[in-house]
Amino acid sequence: MFTQSEFKGHAEALLDFCQYPAVQYKVRFSLLDTPYQDSALTALRREFLKSDIVEEMYQTQDIHGGWGKLRSKDYSVKARIPTSGVGIERCLYIGLTIEDRDILFMASEYLQGLIEGNGNEGVFEKNERANPWQKAIACNLLEAITPNHPMCDETYRQWLYIAGRAYEEGEYSYEKDRAAQHEMFLTREDRLVPMQSELLLKRRQNISNALEDAMLRHLGRRASEQGYFWEKTPDRLPENFVYKQTRRWFETFNYINQFRGSAIYLANAVEWLLDNVREDGLWDWGPQVKDPWGYFRYFSCNRHYSHNRVVDCTLEVLSFLKKYMENNS
Repeated sequence: MFTQSEFKGHAEALLDFCQYPAVQYKVRFSLLDTPYQDSALTALRREFLKSDIVEEMYQTQDIHGGWGKLRSKDYSVKARIPTSGVGIERCLYIGLTIEDRDILFMASEYLQGLIEGNGNEGVFEKNERANPWQKAIACNLLEAITPNHPMCDETYRQWLYIAGRAYEEGEYSYEKDRAAQHEMFLTREDRLVPMQSELLLKRRQNISNALEDAMLRHLGRRASEQGYFWEKTPDRLPENFVYKQTRRWFETFNYINQFRGSAIYLANAVEWLLDNVREDGLWDWGPQVKDPWGYFRYFSCNRHYSHNRVVDCTLEVLSFLKKYMENNS
């Protein structure tokens, strides 16, 4: 079993390897759980908030508080951050909070407008599934910025009811999911809004162990068997870590890893990661990475240096391992 002591050793190895303020802040605040009010972290935060990756988010944010539409990329605009959803997730990933500058405060205002239906994007009158789907995504992001936000109460209640109906027998039922969605959203289509498990887990205290286990065994098994959006699965990992599509595996890893008990699908993946650590305690995607911007989990505005590649890879691995330990302790 991967231990907290081993995790701390890898985090400290990264601190020794990279002195960049944004990396130092991410490791200390997000991975080692240094309190926000800690005096040393507060001093480091000043440098972090001046860093290129924070300034990039500030300069690219639009007047509405987003980075374009929530989910749909505008291909007429060559934007570094393609959607508002990606922009907000990136702000959260690098360690920004609503207290830092006004980036996430503005993003919160943007999301609240979407939830109320009076935001810049308006509502989708021609697609009955689009409005509840977009509202759930907006609430999920808003809850990540401000936990237990009252504006998300109703949406959360709807999805808790839907999940309870869909899994009430301990296994997923499409028919019950459809009936519950039709009841809640007054929709008529057989196609459903995907189960909003990430939103439900934002208020985990409201989820029974039985419901979470049922979601893990249905959604996690599907992700494991189908590789989520990729054809590969965590049970058939590349022989070598330095492989052209290694980075894409984390889409599946992170999807399954949102649930407690995720080890039933991810234990082999964790062992594989630990077997492929470098002698210095870090991980490297390798020069095969073709799209270093693809997941927007980078810690420099320069995409060309192997040093940054090691930093990005190690941070993503450690972020995954931290959540894995939390959900399997």
